[in-house]
Amino acid sequence: MKLKLLASAAATLMAFAMPAHAEIPNIELRVGDSLPPDHIISQKLTQAWFDAVESKSNGKIKIKHFPAEQSGKAKDLLSLTQTGVLDIGYVGPAYVADKMPLSGVAELPGMFTTSCQATNAYWSMAQEGGYFFENEYKQNKIRPLFLTVLPPYQLMISNKKNIESLKDFGGLKIRAAGGAQELTLNQIDAVAVKMAPPEIYESMSRGTIDGALLPFISIESYKLSPRAHSSTLGANFGAVIVTYSISERKWRSLPKEVQEILAQAGDEATKQACVSFDEEEQKVYQQLKEQGVNFIQFEGADKEKIESVMKEVSQNWAERLDKRNKPGTETLNKFTEALATQM
Repeated sequence: MKLKLLASAAATLMAFAMPAHAEIPNIELRVGDSLPPDHIISQKLTQAWFDAVESKSNGKIKIKHFPAEQSGKAKDLLSLTQTGVLDIGYVGPAYVADKMPLSGVAELPGMFTTSCQATNAYWSMAQEGGYFFENEYKQNKIRPLFLTVLPPYQLMISNKKNIESLKDFGGLKIRAAGGAQELTLNQIDAVAVKMAPPEIYESMSRGTIDGALLPFISIESYKLSPRAHSSTLGANFGAVIVTYSISERKWRSLPKEVQEILAQAGDEATKQACVSFDEEEQKVYQQLKEQGVNFIQFEGADKEKIESVMKEVSQNWAERLDKRNKPGTETLNKFTEALATQM
């Protein structure tokens, strides 16, 4: 009898000691970003994380989503997250380069060949204790929950000019996301025009721009396929990194079980989304090929020149940061090493 009582007591203690999702309090998290709900990033990354969080918490954790800049402009989402207006915000390093300059390394040209190679390399360095976490996220009092680096950007031309070699891009007005992309375009004598992605279609229609730097998946997302006449293939004119981060203050206020759910869902969403993006990139390429788009692959002297240009842009990026007492060269070397482990 005593043994039965002891066994019963031990079982009761074990039940209380083991964390259970049923014990998680009802929580609502406010998430804000700048993307429309039908964007491929929203569907394959953001919504995937929402669904995983709800499933893992048995519906205890609810997400209140503010897409398409409903909560604020993209450049303001970091500060809105830091101040608690949002619990989790889309933090794009390109929009806050003054506060997250080192993360710009993932957006440099010629660095990688797939979304997963870059995403997994950056993600490994953004974990607690990792290089980006310690040198950038920690200083901004945020931590990344999930993220992606988009597939390499190609140079897509809407102008019907016959494009056969690198010199044919000279003088063309090309939409760029800014930063390193602008520098790369300038080096091949193209004219960089900075504008938001939703403006690209109309600008192409009016002839305001002759083309844009985008991954193939974004050509599809922004319905630009009918405007595509020519495009590079197998190049890398840079990319964009998208992170969803939570303030450190909010993170520390959450129960450990909730933290574990958010982190596990983030790891799964991050690793699966890049696979989806790489697969979709190939699918859209085939669609564009069937559509009759002219693809240009740099060879010979053109290949040597564009590789030299991209290397110079990366080195200049690092040197400019070094001069500001930021570890630009160190960051470039560490990210290059991380990329090599993902090949």
